[in-house]
Amino acid sequence: MDLKSNEPFWLVKNGLPATYPSLQEDAKCDVLVVGGGITGSLIAHQCTRDGYSTILVDKREIANGSSSATTSMLQYEIDTPLYELIEQVGEKGAVAGYRACSQSIDQLGILARQIRSKAGFRKKDSLYFAALKKDVKGLKKEFEARRKVGFEVRWMEEDEIVKKYDLHETYGGILSKQGASVDAFMLVHELLAYNKKRGLQVYDKTELTQVKYGSRMNKAMLHTGATVRCKKIVYCVGYESASMIKEKFVDLISTYAIVSEVAPAASRKYKDLLIWNTADPYMYMRTTDDGRMLIGGEDEEFRDPQKRDALIGKKEQKLLTSFEKHLPHIPFQSDFAWAGTFGETKDGLPYIGEHKGFKNSYFVLGFGGNGITFSVTGMEMLSDWLTGKKHLLTPYFAFGR
Repeated sequence: MDLKSNEPFWLVKNGLPATYPSLQEDAKCDVLVVGGGITGSLIAHQCTRDGYSTILVDKREIANGSSSATTSMLQYEIDTPLYELIEQVGEKGAVAGYRACSQSIDQLGILARQIRSKAGFRKKDSLYFAALKKDVKGLKKEFEARRKVGFEVRWMEEDEIVKKYDLHETYGGILSKQGASVDAFMLVHELLAYNKKRGLQVYDKTELTQVKYGSRMNKAMLHTGATVRCKKIVYCVGYESASMIKEKFVDLISTYAIVSEVAPAASRKYKDLLIWNTADPYMYMRTTDDGRMLIGGEDEEFRDPQKRDALIGKKEQKLLTSFEKHLPHIPFQSDFAWAGTFGETKDGLPYIGEHKGFKNSYFVLGFGGNGITFSVTGMEMLSDWLTGKKHLLTPYFAFGR
């Protein structure tokens, strides 16, 4: 499955930071991580830090799947509003999920500092505004739900939003103090380079073709003819898991994004802010670390890569219109436009855990708009499971829930 269009901004901006060999000889390890995107690199980092011999493989170049197409808005807000999630899964699981995503943003910042990342991790406020007047009632209900359980939020009326941010066509919104952004593509390469020095083995253009699941060891067979004997496999394959698992558990969605030419003066006012709204599908905006404006959205059901990418020009114009509506004082000279694919689950929560069809294995699938923060939570969950500990979120992120 092709997960991105041909020209995502991050891939062009960063070029090819590193290349890795394919795995040509038989190998053995404690943990085999399948998938070399942001999720796989985070999981490999955790396993290496915990002292497990770890091999990571990817059938493409590293980070050339969804991690090169993501807009990397790091939010604690799950796609399902907190008050609705409480109704669906109960207060305990809903609040725990939101808090885990909030903590993940701080944890990612600590990790970025530890590895001396240059991927532009930056803490930001997050403004979630009502796109339509009829959305205000539900948004205020969401505000109260978050405030009640201790999240640092403030309600802003329309005139205050205009005065502070010069953001037009809103009907009020929630300002949160917890958000961030990062260049996920670059962070993947930094994490792998950091851990390679600590024993992690990384192989790209190495496709997993078959696995023989054993009682204590799994035998993974690769397209190169080599095999990997491992105690555990962790599948970090994102939306391609839909073709691995028989039951339907995720809907695939196409999303679109554009970034402007470098405009430091225009973008300076918004460098510490994430902006998104209640529209369905929702619109989102942020700045990049090199002074560009970014806007994304216009989601629709994923059909196939060719049909998705054929719509890029049309979607670009719609996104430009949306940008001009909300920020009419900022000229937007489009520099890059691309499409990506993400997964949407019934409750907005990820699938992280074991699956009965895959012995001695785990899936870490950070679906939704905040897949990266889910993946950071997955690091903690996997670390607990490998040492026999339980984790509060296990039943809420489980297959068959």
